[in-house]
Amino acid sequence: MSTDFLASSSALTDAASPPPLLRVESAAVYLALLSGVVGGLYGLIVSLIYPQLPLNGEWSFGVFAAIGSSVIAAAISAIGYWGSRRRPGQEWRRSLAPWKFTVNTISVVIVHTALAYLATYVVYLVLALGFVDLPIVAFWAIVLMAVTLGMTAYIVFLSVSRMTTQRMSSLLMAFIVLGTLTAMVTTPDKEWWQVHFSHLGTFDDMSSWIFNGTLIAGGLLVTTFAVYIANDMHTLVDAGRLSNRSSPRTVSTLFVIMGVMLAGVGLCPVDVNMTVHNLSASGMAIIFMVLLIGGPRFLRGMPRTYFVSAWSFLGALVASIVLFIPAVGYFSLTAFEIIVFALIFGWIAVFIRFLGVAGQHE
Repeated sequence: MSTDFLASSSALTDAASPPPLLRVESAAVYLALLSGVVGGLYGLIVSLIYPQLPLNGEWSFGVFAAIGSSVIAAAISAIGYWGSRRRPGQEWRRSLAPWKFTVNTISVVIVHTALAYLATYVVYLVLALGFVDLPIVAFWAIVLMAVTLGMTAYIVFLSVSRMTTQRMSSLLMAFIVLGTLTAMVTTPDKEWWQVHFSHLGTFDDMSSWIFNGTLIAGGLLVTTFAVYIANDMHTLVDAGRLSNRSSPRTVSTLFVIMGVMLAGVGLCPVDVNMTVHNLSASGMAIIFMVLLIGGPRFLRGMPRTYFVSAWSFLGALVASIVLFIPAVGYFSLTAFEIIVFALIFGWIAVFIRFLGVAGQHE
């Protein structure tokens, strides 16, 4: 085995699991303390304007906390992601075209902002179930808001400062799952599942905004995701692990198309434009099948176990289609959509895990 291959493999491994940096950890703590102070002042103002707010509900303390978290997340993620391009393992981002780097930054900021809002909203929704009808007085408004915004700043800064393909994959999964589940539990139609999955995005309320916004922001993040995948695959091609030199461009392009299709599903809810909505959803499934079927050509050199898992995903997809067709009719439309949705994002997680270890020598 050549020295060049060992060096490339080591570089890829380091990129997948970057070591903690003292400077990053220190900056995260200082930003958390500063955000905590801002949160305390924000909590005081909220409590003075709206005394004794409930934990959850329309314009509740939880909603104000979620808004504050999203603002802090937007500022911290923009500063942290932009500044991290000079840190070890992130230098390759400086070679990106300015427009591409800008789009990547915007998508990372949007997803962290939305995720901060959703996570905070869900936390206070759960707290409201435990502390029923508890009013938030000024003291607790200050304390809770300070802790909420401080923790948001700390977590977000660490997330964007050491962004890798695997971290972005985890961020994408967490965002999609949390956004979808939040839309499910807050929808005004509790029998939405009897219609179809996309029915969640047809209401003119917060649940539909969350559902459609999750799909749009998730699609934008997938396009950024493609840039990281291309970089990792170029490293594997240069190391001789992937034999198809065009695979980074091909796979990343397919991921970009998949991201655009996912965003299209959210931009055109089924009650706004059913044709565009269905074409976007179908196009995403088709790209998924192309990536699975074309894997032996696009990804020649990946571990054999990866292809076993990929064919398993393909088999599950085909089985789901068979069980859904009218002649069989075992699956409802809702069940079929959820299963295909889960298969796509499940495969992405598996693919990224194997991409991260493909350069390692056993």
